Amino acid sequence: MSGHTAQLLFVCSRNRLRSPTAEAVLNGVEAVTAISAGTNNDAETPLSGDLIIWADRIFVMETAHRKKITQKFGGLLKDKPVRNLAIPDNYKFMNPDLVAIIKSRFPEYFS
Repeated sequence: MSGHTAQLLFVCSRNRLRSPTAEAVLNGVEAVTAISAGTNNDAETPLSGDLIIWADRIFVMETAHRKKITQKFGGLLKDKPVRNLAIPDNYKFMNPDLVAIIKSRFPEYFS
């Protein structure tokens, strides 16, 4: 995979706190491009099929997000791993604890 930038998509509900934090943290890593989106209609950046197609890997914050993505975009997920990061919705944007949790979920980038 040398030379290829990993394209990571982070998904939460409203795309205001958790997934934008993950996007900011992972965009700081060389060879990673991260984008975030939300499953709700009122999300800052609503999740779209184009984003699913763009992503190499998809990360959700909760089981409910995976269910919503599978229901709405199941056909586009064939060869796309969707991983649940299991991060509850009780952090502010860029909260140091949230940043630490996100980094702990990606030991390949933050060792």
